[in-house]
Amino acid sequence: MRSVLLCLTLLLAASASWSQEPLGLAAPEAVARTGLLKHILPRFSLKTGIRVRPDENGAMRLAEAGAGPPVFRRGGAVYHLEIGDDPRQVRFRDWLISEIGRRTIESFQPDGEPMFTARFDAQVEEETVGFEGDSAAGARLSLTHCGRCHVIGPQNRMNGLGSTPSFAVLRTLPDWAERFQQFYVLKPHGAFTQIEGVTPPFDIERPSPIHPVRMTLDDLEAILAFVATTSAADLGAPLQLQ
Repeated sequence: MRSVLLCLTLLLAASASWSQEPLGLAAPEAVARTGLLKHILPRFSLKTGIRVRPDENGAMRLAEAGAGPPVFRRGGAVYHLEIGDDPRQVRFRDWLISEIGRRTIESFQPDGEPMFTARFDAQVEEETVGFEGDSAAGARLSLTHCGRCHVIGPQNRMNGLGSTPSFAVLRTLPDWAERFQQFYVLKPHGAFTQIEGVTPPFDIERPSPIHPVRMTLDDLEAILAFVATTSAADLGAPLQLQ
């Protein structure tokens, strides 16, 4: 009897994660029809016990112009993964950009050749983007205004939200400068950000849901100068074995 109870206990513990609702992943038709998701999702589930299924209304989303980190590309199309705060979603993202995840993506070879690549080594020299603001002031302003959600650097590397990309990850995006210059109109920032002389006051019936971020254009220029000095995260370099 004790042996039976022990076996049942171990079985329940091992299968606990499988009793959870599967995570949904929305993907563009150009990705879904290739069969890539049928290749990678079961492998992630077998590795972690977390089920993920294709779902056009899923909480996770693959998109060409997404705000999350780039996870793979095909030709000129680079696909980014957007996730929420669920720790299981964070684990899926971390697995996908890990060396094991990259190899899994590139092992999808229906015609004998990799259809997607998860490497993002620079093909051309990156254009230098410069801003005239005070980068030292920008570092302080970034920590004050952005550090509550984003990891801006070593100074708050343990304090960002897991679902929010760090400044270093955002710097990998080809349009990072435009994103930072217009951040106050991009979701969710517009709901709680005021730029003096630029944005209208909050609607009295729709106040900021959190303590508002208030800054001037000079503050924004300083933040841009700081971000320009931030090194882009290395998301695609292979492991160096010694």
